[in-house]
Amino acid sequence: MAQRLVIVGAGGFGREAADVVEAINAVSEPPTWELSGIFDDAPAEQNLTRLQDRGIPYLGAVPTEWDGPKMSFVVGIGNPPVRQMLSESLEELGWTPAVLVHPAAVIGSNVHVGAGTVVCGGVQVSTNVRLGRHIHLNPNATVGHDAILDDYVSVNPAAIISGEVRVSTGTLLGASSIVLQGLTVGSNSVVGAAACAVRDVAADTTVKGVPAR
Repeated sequence: MAQRLVIVGAGGFGREAADVVEAINAVSEPPTWELSGIFDDAPAEQNLTRLQDRGIPYLGAVPTEWDGPKMSFVVGIGNPPVRQMLSESLEELGWTPAVLVHPAAVIGSNVHVGAGTVVCGGVQVSTNVRLGRHIHLNPNATVGHDAILDDYVSVNPAAIISGEVRVSTGTLLGASSIVLQGLTVGSNSVVGAAACAVRDVAADTTVKGVPAR
């Protein structure tokens, strides 16, 4: 029997998470998930139209109280602090964070994937990798061997995390960015799009450029 699932966020990644759900169901019999709909506090009209065109129900604002049946969820919002706030709130309601891995992702051996994590199509995760809770791996991102990604990390499309890298909680790696082998990226940091980190990145820091500064 399919598990009921809701997505928080009607924006781009929320709808990409819905794509992952559809891809999972397309290769599973019976379907793994029943997508009940999407919550969003302030969805853009264009995004509501996009949901309607796909037949995905808009369920209203994110609930702060709930007396209905408990459901599984993922938060499809790219901003790590906002994702953390919403995830913690929904878990306090007794909801269960799901794990969504696109069937076109490549996952190596001895990989741990934490609750609430969404892995999109084209992602490659090498061997002996630890992915924390509520991580977003956008399309075509690469995570090298023996890397550790702490909770609430966002890895944007085509970003590359080299082997033995540590990416700390709440960090965002921009599209096509690169973190070189063995480095540490501190918590709540941003590595800008197309930047190349050649040395450790301090916590609460934004770096840009090649080499990233």
